[in-house]
Amino acid sequence: MIDQITARLAALGETDAYFDVPPFTYEVQVPDFARRQLQGRIGETVRLFTIHHLDGNPAQGGRLTPRLIGFLHVVEREFFELFCSVDGVGAKKALRAMVRPVQDIARLIENEDVKGLGTLPGIGPATADRVIAKLRRKMPKFALLVQKELGEGVAESPDVVAETFALLLTLGHGESDARRLLDAATASGKKFKDVESLVHAVYQQRHL
Repeated sequence: MIDQITARLAALGETDAYFDVPPFTYEVQVPDFARRQLQGRIGETVRLFTIHHLDGNPAQGGRLTPRLIGFLHVVEREFFELFCSVDGVGAKKALRAMVRPVQDIARLIENEDVKGLGTLPGIGPATADRVIAKLRRKMPKFALLVQKELGEGVAESPDVVAETFALLLTLGHGESDARRLLDAATASGKKFKDVESLVHAVYQQRHL
């Protein structure tokens, strides 16, 4: 089993990071919040903490495809495994849902915020209820681990990009289109203080 990979980040796709490990190139699936953190690091040596996932449904005639899923911090991988343990979630849905940083999602669960949790891609009210019922009591300890490992103050900083991503989805954009628009708007490296300014940049970029 590959527990972690440390190699040159060759490229990023919509949902995957590609690592050069001559003579191979490894494809690692990453959640969207981690992909955004990797955007400025192409060409650098990066370490991801990984888990194996068998994708597919042989019961419906499909085949199982082994995949690697990666995270920048061990605590993020731990959260992902907890998230996957909830009935009706699983690796594929958890990966799609994690458009916001782990500490943000943990806070939604701890606060029993069904509405907020239900806005994550692929997570509706019924699934949000199950997630909260199973994981709520595990979040206080988990939030402390996040703060220690990722640095003091990180848990309090708003994720403007993630909130804008969620807003674009509610405005009718598909996930792929929303990612493309955000990537174009943030390509310059400019920091946005709030959702309103980033949304303005997205639509300004769209009309160039």
